[in-house]
Amino acid sequence: MKGRKAIMSTGTDEHGLKIQQAAAGAGMKEIELCDKVSKRFQDLFDAANISYTTYIRTTEPRHAVAVKALWDDLWARGYIYKGHHEGWYSVSDEAFYPSAQVEEKINEKTGEKYHIATETGKQVEWTTEENYKFKLSAFTDKLTEWLDNNPEAILPRSRHLEVQDWLKSGLTDLSVSRPRSRLTWGIPIPGDDSHVMYVWMDALTNYLTVTGYPWKDTSDSQKAICGWPADAQVVGKDILRFHAVYWPAFLMAAELAVPKRIVAHAHWTQGKMKMSKSIGNVVDPFTAMEEFGTDTIRFYLMNDGGLADDADYSSELVAGRYKKQLAGQLGNLLSRSTSAALNPSAQVPKQPSADKVHPDDKALHEKLESLPGLVDEAMSNYRTTHATQAIFDMLAEANANFSQGEPWKLVKDPASHDRLHTVLWYAMESTRLAALFLQPIMPTKSAEILDQLNIRKDERSWEHAKLGQGWGNDAESRKVLSGTPMFPPLKLKK
Repeated sequence: MKGRKAIMSTGTDEHGLKIQQAAAGAGMKEIELCDKVSKRFQDLFDAANISYTTYIRTTEPRHAVAVKALWDDLWARGYIYKGHHEGWYSVSDEAFYPSAQVEEKINEKTGEKYHIATETGKQVEWTTEENYKFKLSAFTDKLTEWLDNNPEAILPRSRHLEVQDWLKSGLTDLSVSRPRSRLTWGIPIPGDDSHVMYVWMDALTNYLTVTGYPWKDTSDSQKAICGWPADAQVVGKDILRFHAVYWPAFLMAAELAVPKRIVAHAHWTQGKMKMSKSIGNVVDPFTAMEEFGTDTIRFYLMNDGGLADDADYSSELVAGRYKKQLAGQLGNLLSRSTSAALNPSAQVPKQPSADKVHPDDKALHEKLESLPGLVDEAMSNYRTTHATQAIFDMLAEANANFSQGEPWKLVKDPASHDRLHTVLWYAMESTRLAALFLQPIMPTKSAEILDQLNIRKDERSWEHAKLGQGWGNDAESRKVLSGTPMFPPLKLKK
């Protein structure tokens, strides 16, 4: 929206023991299972109107090239060695955990003892094996210094502090391979086919793969052209350790820049409980989008989702947001201000003088002036909830201003038409700005609103998203359409 080139990458991490076991359980080859699951994610992104410049699968040949190049670099620099490893291993998490992060549990039905990782709650088993290790312990101080000098390297702040606490106890060297006798589904270690790459070292390298790594020209200027370092890597809070400790350490070891920011979001729950197939409280996003509309779900996720704290998904809340905010504020203001009854000329009135703001319009005028800064600050810091709240706080004021102006009375009095035009202009300008700022969140509905307001395609960028930057002076460019309700009543399934 700001006119900058963007690399937006997503995809699927497809190697590891749990994939191997799931495929065996389904009677499929690993790649067949991965093809099926990866396609499902792509179908979801398409249904949700999620755009990306790169969809990366870790089973792609280009990724194997990148992973082996990084491995060879770390090996040549002396950061990888072959050693003996034993510890608590979680198949589900694809990770070893120190004893301090493991808790003993008792099965209430059988009385049998078992152990879980306290961080994830997943079961762990004591495992002993020979494998390759990365000298993670050598990076405790460097990682600490990085976080101390960059207080916004990890967002939200609570996650930043969490990682700093992990580092205070020191780091132990990290297992970065698995014996082929136990794991066959993975990228072979360069020069040693008896081992395959540890899934997280493999998976994390995808962020380099999408930039064309290994680069032929390794100058900083060439890396920047390729898109490295990443401005933001957005991850779930459950995989923060891998992205905020292991990944930066790998990059530091290879003398590559670390991501500028790691954004760790919280999770969605339902009924205040973690979504689980066994509990039966999983929300199917395809079904939700079919019922409420794609843009409605996108708005709800961005408006109600938590960056720091988990948020609870509720169909009733989705319906409520649609009725009160999307239909009641945004759609209602558009319909009223473009209606033939109040605006028979179907024209956007001329902008009133900014030097003589009517006292009744002052509160709205000030909100419209401050809105770009509020949205910019919120979106730049990945606080989408703050952005949507600022937009709808302005729309609430705009609706109040419209009602207070009583244009249905003004239209009947020719002597009051100047005031009528001012009321209508503020309503249309408020709707225009709201639609512009909502483009990343509700792309389809925003485009429809801007079409109805006759905003040209080349006037929908950030530079036009400020007070008074819409519409030309000629009659044709100021002509607006009176259409069907933008947000008609929902027809929900019973």
